[in-house]
Amino acid sequence: MARLNTDTVCAIVILAAGGVFFWATFHIPKMGYASLGAEVWPRVVLVLLFALTFAYLFQSLKRGPDEKGEGGGVMGWIGRYQNALWCYALFGGFLYTLNYLGMLIGGTLFVFLTLTALGERTLRAHAVHAAVAFISIAFMWSIFTYGLKVILPQGEIFSAW
Repeated sequence: MARLNTDTVCAIVILAAGGVFFWATFHIPKMGYASLGAEVWPRVVLVLLFALTFAYLFQSLKRGPDEKGEGGGVMGWIGRYQNALWCYALFGGFLYTLNYLGMLIGGTLFVFLTLTALGERTLRAHAVHAAVAFISIAFMWSIFTYGLKVILPQGEIFSAW
């Protein structure tokens, strides 16, 4: 039997977890007043997840086994996963500072720093990253605040106003 690549293993784990989640939707209580059951949307999302994961599994099986990587040990692992580690570290910092900075400032900084960590580091790229961060977070904030009537954290800076 040929060795599996890491993408195949990830797809199998996602399918197994999705199966457990789909099974859990059968234990969502029925509400008498709802015309659409509370279990419908989780099942729709999970079916979409299954479809995408099967496509991921098919592509990973088609690719074949992984090749031997360069460098081993902790430094090799950090080198391979540095982009993901940057994203986790920045998201942790965003969550840690959310009560102080709020969603607008903290979200904009998070998106800008993530784009900067993963993308180019030129003056033009920084300007594009800043524009994308500001526009996307302002758009998302306005949808949640005015369209969905959800109160997002405003932080200590904006609470003074």
